[in-house]
Amino acid sequence: MAEQNVAARLRDGMARGVLSFPLTSFGASGELDLDAYRAYVAGQIGSAPGAVFPACGTGEFFSLDEDEYRRVVTATVEEAAGRVPVVAGVGYGWAQAARFARIAEEAGADALLVLPHYLVRGPQSGLVAQVEQIAARTPLPLIVYQRDQVAFSVDSLRKVAALPNVIGLKDGHSDLDRLQRLTLAAPDDFLFFNGAATAEIQARAYAAVGVPAYSSAVHAFAPEIADAFFTALRDADHARVDRLLREFYVPFVEIRDRVPGYGVSLVKAAARLRGRPVGPVRAPLADPTPGDLADLERVLAAGLDLVSRVSGNTLAGAAR
Repeated sequence: MAEQNVAARLRDGMARGVLSFPLTSFGASGELDLDAYRAYVAGQIGSAPGAVFPACGTGEFFSLDEDEYRRVVTATVEEAAGRVPVVAGVGYGWAQAARFARIAEEAGADALLVLPHYLVRGPQSGLVAQVEQIAARTPLPLIVYQRDQVAFSVDSLRKVAALPNVIGLKDGHSDLDRLQRLTLAAPDDFLFFNGAATAEIQARAYAAVGVPAYSSAVHAFAPEIADAFFTALRDADHARVDRLLREFYVPFVEIRDRVPGYGVSLVKAAARLRGRPVGPVRAPLADPTPGDLADLERVLAAGLDLVSRVSGNTLAGAAR
């Protein structure tokens, strides 16, 4: 089945690298800059992530109209050229999500990430029905994303996982007690991955409950840092993991937490500092202040310097 093939490719990719959530490139006036996006996403794919997830949260899905969405997903599929799975974001209510799902299917996406629905909270029966309605309207495999107002109970996850084209769950709650119960209740071949903000901070904790795979916002601007962390974590090199967390990830998160929306706009600013053609964020997000940008530049330089020492195999023995 197509679902099994995509799930197998994603499982293999998750074991080999982080999951890439590319930024969407905008011009100075806020217009989609597709040529710049192609150049940027080609670099992301060239760094060999486990999969690429265009038009999701980091890619400002919430600010794209349907035509822009089509162009972004199509460009990603073309740049990927089958090298890695392409999983496009869909969201809002189920009716609108189904429209985006049709566009993603026509564009050649391999699967869909069902983003948390718009605005309202619903009971567990409603959360299940939302996924059922989307799943009934697309042949593409679905990964459901729980965060904010979406949090599945064990019984709800069993119902969702029983749908033929639902293959996995991305978790953004970091409630490891609940997540452990979900992993134990799901089918053995069901995919789980860590989707916490700056997921590396909690990667070891997630791995301890059987969820080692994760998405990486850092990969959007510094694949070399993201890959160094992934390798250190995979190899259980705790000295390197701790050093990367202490000297780069924690300082980065401290800046990220200063302003709502910095989870995207700080990432985009870091990409611009690296010379990536991503442009500004769209409102209601706001680009970082000059002071925060200066702090970001210092933290990013420290992270890149640290990784250069990782590649030189000197980090493990470096003084704390």
